Amino acid sequence: MQPQSAEFIALINAHHALIQRVCKLYCQGTDDRQDLYQEIILQLWRAYPHYEPRAKISTWLYRVALNVAISDLRQRTRKPAINRLGTDTPDLALSLDSGPDADDLAQLHRAIGRLSDVEKAFVLLYLEDRSYEEIADILGITQNNVRVKMHRVQDKLRQLLTQIA
Repeated sequence: MQPQSAEFIALINAHHALIQRVCKLYCQGTDDRQDLYQEIILQLWRAYPHYEPRAKISTWLYRVALNVAISDLRQRTRKPAINRLGTDTPDLALSLDSGPDADDLAQLHRAIGRLSDVEKAFVLLYLEDRSYEEIADILGITQNNVRVKMHRVQDKLRQLLTQIA
C-alpha cells in the first residue's frame, strides 16, 4: 500500500461520521445513502492529491462531500429512478427515540427535508457547531453572506414548523 493510500484510509476512518451525516441529510433510502457515500469517497480520493494542508481537513471534507451530495441530488431529481417499494418514505423517523421530544424531532426532520439543497447544507453545518468563518470557507461565500442566509434559513424553518404542527 502506498503512503498516500494509508493516509487517505486513516483520514476517511477518522471522519467517517462527517460523511455519513451528509449522506443522511441528502438521501432518504439506505441504498441511496450507500451509493452517495461511495461517490463521496471516490471524489475525495480524486481530490486528495490536490488538498492543501493550509485549509482545515474538515473544511475540505465538507466542501467535497456537500458538492458531491448536491450534484447527486440534482442529478437524481432530473432523472428520477423508478420508485422501489418503501424508498419514498423517509426513514429518519425510524431512528428517533420514542421519548417526549420524538414528535418535535420528527417535525424538525420533516421541515429540514423541505429545505433547498443549499439550505440543508447551512443547517447541517450549523448543527455541527461550525463557526461562520468555517461555514463561509466550506460553502465558498463571505461570512456576512453566511449570517444573512443563516437568518433566512432559520426563519424558513420556523415557518415550516408552524405549518407542520
